[in-house]
Amino acid sequence: MPHTPILTIRNLSAVFPNDNGGLHALDNISFNVAPREFVCVLGPSGSGKTTLLRILAGLIPPTSGSFTFGRGEQPSIGMVFQQATLMPWRTVVENIKLPLEVEKMDEAAARKKTNEMIELVGLKGFEDSLPRDLSGGMAQRVAIARALIHDPDLLLLDEPFASLDALTRERMWTELSHIWQARQKTVIMVTHSINESLFLADRVLVLTQRPGKIKMDMPVDLPRPRKDEIRYTSQFGKLAKKLRGAIE
Repeated sequence: MPHTPILTIRNLSAVFPNDNGGLHALDNISFNVAPREFVCVLGPSGSGKTTLLRILAGLIPPTSGSFTFGRGEQPSIGMVFQQATLMPWRTVVENIKLPLEVEKMDEAAARKKTNEMIELVGLKGFEDSLPRDLSGGMAQRVAIARALIHDPDLLLLDEPFASLDALTRERMWTELSHIWQARQKTVIMVTHSINESLFLADRVLVLTQRPGKIKMDMPVDLPRPRKDEIRYTSQFGKLAKKLRGAIE
């Protein structure tokens, strides 16, 4: 993994005003992310995980602290939420292609890029389907493809598989791992699942109860590409035990 960080976060705090002097969501968070690194942020409910992503996405400002991307340039960011948030009247192709339409890309070039993304996320044959005709896992593949279509510098994932059933969710870990291997994007993903974080990440950050502070920053030294069987190895079990101990 390269040592020069692509993202530097320093002393980041977030306090939301309320009648009790403010809700302290994040407290003095600092970490670096290397190019093409997959980082999972794990922690109990209310630990500020989603707040962290929303700050990095530019959706809300931090109360204090800073974050810089590369040499200070403005990064392009793709974000995937817990729900797929697809436009129900647009087909799979039209939903994925939307960011390119906003950028006013040439139609032929946009169609080519969209077809490449459809191939990558395994939706060949569903190009003209509407969201109502897709399973939850397929809808999230569309959302991931849409987030990747404009080749972002940073991909932010906010529990993208939380609403899926257990078996679909586990299949999606393999799908996302494959997509990440193919595109080698820098990823920060929020999750509640220890197994999900270990299957996907190069590194796992564990946050404390609110206000969220970094309790553990653990590298995941499991070989890639990862297959389902890795979850039943002693090495995986040891790492899961360490994370569980940090959360409890």
